[in-house]
Amino acid sequence: MISVADALDALFDLVDPLAAETVDLRQAAGRVLARGVHALRTQPPFDASSMDGYAVKAEVVEQDALFKVIGEAAAGHAWDGTLGPGQAVRIFTGAPIPAGASFVVIQEDVDRKGDLITITGAPDKDNIRPAGGDFKTGDVLTAPRRLAPADIAVLASMNIAQVPVVRQPVVALISTGDELVMPGETPRPDQIIASNTFGLAAMLENQGASVRVLPIARDNPASLSQAFTLAQGVDLIVTIGGASVGDHDMVADVAQQSGMEQAFYKVAMRPGKPLMAGRMGNTPMIGLPGNPVSALVCGTVFLSPVLRKMLNQGTAPCATRPARLAAALPANGPRAHYMRAKSSDAGVSAFASQDSSLLMVLSEADVLIVREPHAPPLAAGETVNVIDI
Repeated sequence: MISVADALDALFDLVDPLAAETVDLRQAAGRVLARGVHALRTQPPFDASSMDGYAVKAEVVEQDALFKVIGEAAAGHAWDGTLGPGQAVRIFTGAPIPAGASFVVIQEDVDRKGDLITITGAPDKDNIRPAGGDFKTGDVLTAPRRLAPADIAVLASMNIAQVPVVRQPVVALISTGDELVMPGETPRPDQIIASNTFGLAAMLENQGASVRVLPIARDNPASLSQAFTLAQGVDLIVTIGGASVGDHDMVADVAQQSGMEQAFYKVAMRPGKPLMAGRMGNTPMIGLPGNPVSALVCGTVFLSPVLRKMLNQGTAPCATRPARLAAALPANGPRAHYMRAKSSDAGVSAFASQDSSLLMVLSEADVLIVREPHAPPLAAGETVNVIDI
């Protein structure tokens, strides 16, 4: 067995960042920006009012000052003229500041009678958003970054209609086993539902992959070979189950017969020891264990970082953070342990049962407590590292 860190390094060696493509702005949300994008305009493009009020010259703003209103400016409707002494322009939020004006007195600080206004308050803020206060032409939205809603709004403000993004990794998911049927089908008494396929597909798509769910491969060489044939042309093949050493676990043998060069087999972790990886021709392949929790934990620990590298987001393991234990933990064994746990005001508490078949426990967990091999016992109140899930 190899360590989690060594397994992750080997997986990183199997994949490379993908090329860029251009998509419409409307399709760019959640994608990874491939390169820095330069603003095509300044925002705001002009000095603009940040409040409803009256635009005047700053040097004459004082209590009881009197002005004559000679025009009006609204968003999208600039006042075309130059403001003189003793004059004011009624202005609304977002409107361009008229030439000659340098201060906006908010409407609550004036008394208006007809075309005359008198300042009644004590204005202390000009209420003007300067041109370029947000960004200027040529400023850069840096890459790589996963494009969040705010990033999409920035790109729109920059007048960017076509966005360079990293191509989505195409991942083939192959569930294996005679015991599996698809959701909605009627299983025999000795069968179960293929839950891993759908949990992993959701995880991979949430990370930015395009997932192809292939038909379940049965426990015979012909069915597995057919599945690998169907997976041709993808960027990553992920198998689920059949990677152990039982008489019906055939994935490794069939994959090697199909040309896979194995990088490693078995990782010193739980859940998830029977993890396999290699390259089938030019296509990287990862074989996950079949136990539901093992597959999803390995997805978090290994698949997500691998996808991030493919999306040009670096080669870092999944993020951890320190957390306080709400209950004591015993000493750990020789393998790294990723324990399902729940957060509360008192800290994080590991579930009593960590059996790798218990999906409901994983559903109720919000963190994985990361325990290193041979970690000593810990008392309540001590600190552990956790992965948010």
